[in-house]
Formats: sequence, structure tokens, C-alpha cells
Amino acid sequence: MRDASNVVRMIIRTRTLGRDGLTVSALGFGCMGLSQGYGAADEQESIAAVRRALDLGVTLLDTAMSYGAGHNEELLGRAIVGRRDEVVLATKFGIVRGADGTTRVNARPADVRGYLEASLKRLGVDHVDLYYQHRVDPHVPIEESVGAMAELVAEGKVRYLGLSEADSKQLERAAATHPIAALQSEWSLWWRELEDDVLPTARRLGIGLVPYSPLGRGFLTGAVDPNAFAANDFRRDDPRFRGENLDHNRAIVAEVRALADERGVTAAQLALAWLLAQGDDVVPIPGTRSGVRLAENAGAADVELSAAEVARLEAAAPRSAWAGDRRAFGAPVTKRGSA
Repeated sequence: MRDASNVVRMIIRTRTLGRDGLTVSALGFGCMGLSQGYGAADEQESIAAVRRALDLGVTLLDTAMSYGAGHNEELLGRAIVGRRDEVVLATKFGIVRGADGTTRVNARPADVRGYLEASLKRLGVDHVDLYYQHRVDPHVPIEESVGAMAELVAEGKVRYLGLSEADSKQLERAAATHPIAALQSEWSLWWRELEDDVLPTARRLGIGLVPYSPLGRGFLTGAVDPNAFAANDFRRDDPRFRGENLDHNRAIVAEVRALADERGVTAAQLALAWLLAQGDDVVPIPGTRSGVRLAENAGAADVELSAAEVARLEAAAPRSAWAGDRRAFGAPVTKRGSA
């Protein structure tokens, strides 16, 4: 499994998000890190990574208007020139990034169309396949935001709708306004609070799950060195990567790596396989700048875990064992146990 020679054959396996037939590769590619969050990135290396993902059969590419304040969409647009028909293109609106690095949330219906038009121009396409509300606007009823998004579906500029980091009540209200194909939220072995309330609601409503940071911001690979983080790497302020928390969490990841070695896969592949084993409605979107890591991640689609293996992994890395509160990217620190 460490040899990714069979990746192209296996990653072609698809999954369906939502009840209306949005078909995507079993693993997608989260593109945020090509523009922000993890230190400086090389433009050509980033474009090569996107094209490598397509070569591997990864079809779901995920971006947002806020990533790099539009840079990520522009980069992705250049990367998919001539290959648009291979891509299920997802982008998001609602987090507005200022020139000073501050962020705010705006999902006013009057602004939704303008946000999409700007994204289409940056991406160089005439429609997006999946359009997410990046964060729920506390000042705007979600029915109004989703209603504006639904108008774009009717016009053919958007095919399917999604939400990101919505709670169960917000999902209920949104789905009553228009079918929602996907919920994008952080979910991994090291952050599982989604499972308490949001996950059951999404499944009852027929909404697919798209976990971002499925490798715990890289921590679950067992190969991350916080001392090597760039000055502008947001993980420098993540409580789980610091002090005693770091030492505690490294011991847990060592257990994950031991199980991965036993299975003959990498720790990253095992962590992704755990998410894939949670249901056929789950499509993780790991991000990376490395072609080697892309192939490794894609290889997780070929790792099928038995119920006994899932149980062993969860016993080795129980959800309550991790030390440190979650720092949600682009949002305030979220306390353990909250949505």
C-alpha cells in the first residue's frame, strides 16, 4: 500500500453526496494550503499539485473566495485550464478577508450573487458544481442566504448547494429551503464532536459529509515538526501543537503509527481510511503541496478496515484523549464538546 502504483485504478471509485446524485471521487483535494495557512507556497508547485491530483483521478477540488483573498481561486483556475470536464469544482462564499488579515462573515442575500460572479471570473468557468456557504451569518436567517443560493442553481450557475460548519438546527432550516448536498466540517480521529448531533442530523436529511483537515492539520501523519513551522503557519497558535499538549498528543499518534505499520500502510492512510469507513456518504478532502503525499493520500481509498480494526484504532486514539482545545481556522477557538 505504501507503493501508490494502483492509485489511479482505485481512486476512480466514487461516492455520492446528497440525494440528488452529486458524484465525486472517494477522496477530494482541499486547496486552501496552496494559498494560506501553512506558510509560503510555490506557485508552480501548487499548480503541479492540482494537476497531479487530477492525474490520480481525484475529481473534487475544494477552494473558497477567502483563501488567499481570491488567490486560491485564481490559481485553481489556471491549474484546470483544458481539464474542466475532469473536475467537480467546489467553492465557498461568506468569509470576507480584509487587506489587514482580519475576517468577517457576510451572507446577505443581496451580496451572494456578486460573490459568485467574482468567483466564476477568478476560476475562469461559467458555473461551479458545489457552492457552499462558508460560515453561517449570525445576522442573516439561513433561509434567506440559501434562498439566494437557490436562485443561482435555477440559473445554471451552480449545480449543488452546501454548508460549512453549520449546526444541526441550521441544517434543518437550510434543507427545508433547498436541497443541501454536502456539509463541510472539521472531522478526523482527533476532532470528532461532529458525531454528537450534527452527523445524525445530516444523515437523516440525506446530506453528505465532506471532512476538512481530515489529518488533523497534518498531525495524524506523525511526521509534523512544530519547530519547523513558518512564522505565518496558523498551527503555531493551535493549542494542540504546543507545550505539554504536544507531547501528550504525540504519544497518541505513535499508537496510530504502530497500527499503521502493522497493517502495512502509512499513518495518514490509516487515518483517512478510518474516515472512509464511517460511511459511504463521507468524502474527506486532505490538502498537501506534495505530489508524493497526494499519491499516498489517494492510496487510502484502497484501505478497507474491518469493524475490529476500526475498534482497535478508536481504542488507541479515543476522542477524549487528545489534549488542547480546537482552534478552528478563520473562527474563534472552539472549546472541546461544542459545535
